[in-house]
Amino acid sequence: MSLYSRNILVVDDEKYQREILAEILSGAGFQVRIAKNGHDALSMLHRERADLVLTDQKMDGMDGFALLKSVQSLKDQPAVILITAFGTIDSAVDAIKLGAFDYLTKPINKEELLVTVRQAFETIDLKKQNVQLKEELSGKFKLENIIGSSGSMQEIFQIVKKVATSNATVLIRGESGTGKEMIAKAIHYTSARKSAPMCSINCAAIPDTLLESELFGYEKGAFTGADARKEGLFEAANKGTIFLDEIGDLSLTLQAKILRVLQDREIKHLGGNENIKIDVRIIAATNKNLEKEMLEGKFREDLFYRLNIVSFIVPALRNRKTDVPLLIEHFLEKHSTINNQEPKKISAQALNVLMKYSWPGNVRQLESVIERAMVLCEGEEIKENDLPVEVCSGTHPNIHIADGMSLEDMERAALIKAMETSDWVVARAARRLGVTYRTLQYRLDKFAIRKRKELADF
Repeated sequence: MSLYSRNILVVDDEKYQREILAEILSGAGFQVRIAKNGHDALSMLHRERADLVLTDQKMDGMDGFALLKSVQSLKDQPAVILITAFGTIDSAVDAIKLGAFDYLTKPINKEELLVTVRQAFETIDLKKQNVQLKEELSGKFKLENIIGSSGSMQEIFQIVKKVATSNATVLIRGESGTGKEMIAKAIHYTSARKSAPMCSINCAAIPDTLLESELFGYEKGAFTGADARKEGLFEAANKGTIFLDEIGDLSLTLQAKILRVLQDREIKHLGGNENIKIDVRIIAATNKNLEKEMLEGKFREDLFYRLNIVSFIVPALRNRKTDVPLLIEHFLEKHSTINNQEPKKISAQALNVLMKYSWPGNVRQLESVIERAMVLCEGEEIKENDLPVEVCSGTHPNIHIADGMSLEDMERAALIKAMETSDWVVARAARRLGVTYRTLQYRLDKFAIRKRKELADF
């Protein structure tokens, strides 16, 4: 149900016609007022706003076109639908060019009228929501590109603001794709260290031997290929911040070296003997259960307590669904800027689909879906059929989502899972996914998904 009112002003110089329209619209649940001509309608709109104006085109004095032009100057512009018994292609095009939402001809078909009016209110709602979202994005629901209006995200905003004024070590926990690195950047760039470098490294993505040299640097001749002395990230981030992502994947040997940095605030190059003093704030992140890792002997208890000075969990996107519209608006603007194009809109149906989905890949997956939809969308509005099949189904199959897995990989895995659980019957899998037979067949052909023989055509 919309948060907005449903006020309609019906304007027609024929009493019988305006009363019939008012009766149909009132019976459908709309709040209706009537005006007998354009001048009366404009006067009423100055006194009390309306969301939608349904006006006859041919009226004495101020006709529908003149009224349409006049409402453009109002502070709260209503949407306008023009009605005429003299409908032509030219006048319809003129009406749309002047800013009318749509154009109907007499005699009015009741079903067509109600469908058009409801579509107008969907558009009105989206415009109002977009204005509200933009206001929120520029205000209290945005912090250094972290987006969130939910209570859990507002709590994180408060923690970020408080911890930024200190030099305390921070441990950020949460599932992959929730935005842990963005929060680390927010802490750095709102702190007194913001003019100094912030260096980031993914501890799970680099082999131990390379990771150690990247973090601590090395002396010439320390190992084969070390042709010159090189400083590591701890030195590069001096006076600033180093972000150790996926710290739960560090080997016990490297954990001991990180512990020494936290205790002594100094490092040694590989192959060197000199103690190098550093002034670096450490922010770490992990998607692992470190308490469980400690019990299994995979993570040092002393390092955990050194890291866990300030700690918080970033909630999964499925647990903060109210943030989805804000994030969508942010990603639409972000990728429009990157691609130097006009921002696209999102239809009410597509937004509803995105709100229902469980987002196993969290914010990272949502951004990928929006970017993909912007590329595939042929018009100015993203529609439901621009979204991936697993998102449109409202659920995600029981498949493994690995870090670095592309959206195409996830979609292919979802399709295979759906086919396997439907005995490779296309029609059955389509019903399971909530898509048409033709749509699923197109997706299967796109990814060249086949059983041993051609799929049965049922």
